[in-house]
Amino acid sequence: MRILNLSSYQFATLEKTAEWRPLVLARCNELDLRGTILLAPEGINLFVAGDEPNVRAFMEFVRTDPLFEGKFATLQFKESFSEDRPFNRMLVRLKREIITMKKPAIRPEEGRAPSVAPVVLKEWLDRGFDDAGRPVVMLDTRNDFEIDVGTFDKALDYRLTKFSEFPGVIEANRADLEGKTVVSFCTGGIRCEKAAIHMKEVGIENVYQLEGGILKYFEEVGGAHYNGDCFVFDQRTALNPQLEPTDTVQCFACRAVVTAAEQASPLYEVGKSCPACHPAREQGTDATTAAHAA
Repeated sequence: MRILNLSSYQFATLEKTAEWRPLVLARCNELDLRGTILLAPEGINLFVAGDEPNVRAFMEFVRTDPLFEGKFATLQFKESFSEDRPFNRMLVRLKREIITMKKPAIRPEEGRAPSVAPVVLKEWLDRGFDDAGRPVVMLDTRNDFEIDVGTFDKALDYRLTKFSEFPGVIEANRADLEGKTVVSFCTGGIRCEKAAIHMKEVGIENVYQLEGGILKYFEEVGGAHYNGDCFVFDQRTALNPQLEPTDTVQCFACRAVVTAAEQASPLYEVGKSCPACHPAREQGTDATTAAHAA
């Protein structure tokens, strides 16, 4: 039986997260699910996987169980299938934010930034400007190592190492965005939603978020105007535009992304090292030269 993988999030004011946590974990264990669910005062963020009937039952649980007081009745899920479970265990965690930006005044529940559907975005990118004739600039809100796996053509990449750097980076690079239609994007929509709201609040006009993120774009449009794959935070590491796992892995030692070509390097040892962290890289040995050639 194929494994159904779900990802979803929703901003909503939650006051009973500590009370919910053990009950949600118990239901997930009953359904033999694996993954991570984050509960915070600002909402829910989840990644779960399991046998398809059990995952469908979980979706119904989240949307309709009286426990949640109707908070997630309209929650939308992004789905993909794999042969194996991409998670080893089931975790339900309490967090201050479901995505850390350290801007508590930003509350998407109280008003989202405008969004653009994947099909409409493709039309804009096909012709190079939006419906108002403004040039379109894609703004990647993910971390640098994620972007290195794949991103949109000519997307702005500010080499973030954590999302909380985003406000400062935008302040320093406002000139890149003025007079253009800015489309912020990320893996599943959560970061680009907060990013778009922040940009609107600091006075940048014509800002949109990509509805559903890269994964929804892949689902509805495919890989048009996108180069590479999409990094995901599970054992699949990266998905191609067909939402299939690729040969890309993460290094066990340093967590760097290791492509299929880099896995052929003599510096790549499964469970030990990769070309980014192998001792030979620092020593400048012949092995390093061989790795670059690979």
